[in-house]
Parts: sequence; structure tokens; C-alpha cells
Amino acid sequence: MTEQNTRLGIWLMIATTFVFSIQDGISRHLAADYNVLMVVMIRYWFFALFVITMAARQAGGLRRAAATRQPVLQIFRGALLSLEICVMIAGFVLLGLVESHAVFACYPLLIAGLSGVVLGENVGWRRWVAIGVGFIGVLIILQPGLRVFEAAALVPLAAAVMFALYGLLTRYAARRDDAATSFFWTGTVGAVTMTVIGLWFWEPMSLPDWGWMGALCVVGALGHWLLIRVYEVAEASAVQPFAYLHLVFVSAIGLTVFGETLQANVVIGAGLVVAAGLFTLWRARTRARNL
Repeated sequence: MTEQNTRLGIWLMIATTFVFSIQDGISRHLAADYNVLMVVMIRYWFFALFVITMAARQAGGLRRAAATRQPVLQIFRGALLSLEICVMIAGFVLLGLVESHAVFACYPLLIAGLSGVVLGENVGWRRWVAIGVGFIGVLIILQPGLRVFEAAALVPLAAAVMFALYGLLTRYAARRDDAATSFFWTGTVGAVTMTVIGLWFWEPMSLPDWGWMGALCVVGALGHWLLIRVYEVAEASAVQPFAYLHLVFVSAIGLTVFGETLQANVVIGAGLVVAAGLFTLWRARTRARNL
């Protein structure tokens, strides 16, 4: 990997986090007035079209993209991600973008902690300490004794757990399927899952909001395309720390567009979560170099 490609990958990751932040802002706007399941369903229709179009353009076409040795795992992954998105968007409406993403930022720590159980990886004591520090940060955000038993405060944490499991299952699937196959199943299974659920919650949408819906679909596809480009030009370990800029961008949207407030406990807690997450990424990269 050349320095130039790594630098390009970093800039692409920054662009990706910015685009996904815009996606989250539009999702929050639409979900405030319309059923979350319907919004995610329409978004997935466009996403599935994007995935199928990309697969058709690759060597081997749709047949190769759909070929998997583990269909049950791929179906479960795709359905899990679609439901996680619904939970996270519900969190945007209940708690706002800032607090939801401050809690959600703990998902890399969950992946690190669960990797031993799911993937059989060795999790050293340093990473366990970092995981513990990160969850202290989550508790600071949730304010134990005040909000920790409030259901709304647990919604983004549930989304983080679901996304962490999705990430681990994606890594497990990669042992037998390539990234293109997993991406194809993610989009198509998610679209089917959300259609089966979301059609029951269809409601009329105003013309301006259809415009926002169209923007959400385009921005979502653009974000996924950028993410694909990121991992085409740079190693994941080199660019992953910059994914935390998502928290910065989405917080800026929450503060400026939706009038959310930034509480001291959220800043302190999110700082601990991000610091712990960056440490686990650094440790993983160090271990990989030493192998």
C-alpha cells in the first residue's frame, strides 16, 4: 500500500463519514413525521437496486455475486442490519443525533469484546481494560441512576450491540465468501426483510418529504459507494480511526439543524468511548504487525 493510496483512503473515509452524517440527519427528519419502518423500507429499495446494479456490472454478474456457501448466515446478517438501522433511527427521534451517536460509538469495543466468543480471537488484558474504560464512558453518557433505566436511553445501546454482532458475522462470513457476495446479500435480504415488515406501516408522504426521501436514497447509495472505494485503496487499519469523525459531523448537524444541546456528561463520556476505541484499533494493528 503506497502512502498516496493511504492518504486517499483517509480522505475518502472522511467523505464517507460526512455523507453518512447527512444520511442520519435526513433519516431523523423523516422519522419524526413518518413510521421508521416505512422510511427504512423505501431506503432499502433503492439500496437493493444499487447493490444489484453494481453486482451486474462485475465479472460473473448476479450469479457470481449471489453464490454463497453459507446462505443462512448471509440472510441473518442482512436481516439483522436492516433491523439495527430501524432501532438506530428510532433512537435519533427519541434522543437526538448527538446522544444516540455518542452511545453508538461503543460498537468497536463490543466487537473487540465479543470477538473471542464469536470468532475465537484472543482478547488481551489491555483491550479488556480499554473496553472497560469505554463502557464507563457509556455509563457517564447514560447517567446511572437518572437515565439508565429509561428505555429511550437504551435504544442506541441496543443498536450498537446489533451492529457489533453484524460486524462480527460479516468477518465470520468473509472466511468463505468474498466482500462482493456479502454486500449483495446485505442489500437484497435487507430489502426483502423491510418490505415484509414495512408495507404494513405505509402512510401518505407529502411531496416535499418525497424529495427528502429521494435525497436519503441517493446519499445512502453514495455513502456505500465511497466506503467501497475506501477499502479498495487503503488498508482498513489505516483508515478506521477516521470513522470516529462520524460522531463529530453528526453532532454538528444535531446542534445546528435540530437545535440539540451538548451536555457535559455526553462530551466526557464520548471522549472516553472514542479514546478507548482508538486504543483497541491501535492494539489490533500492533498485534497484526507482530504476527
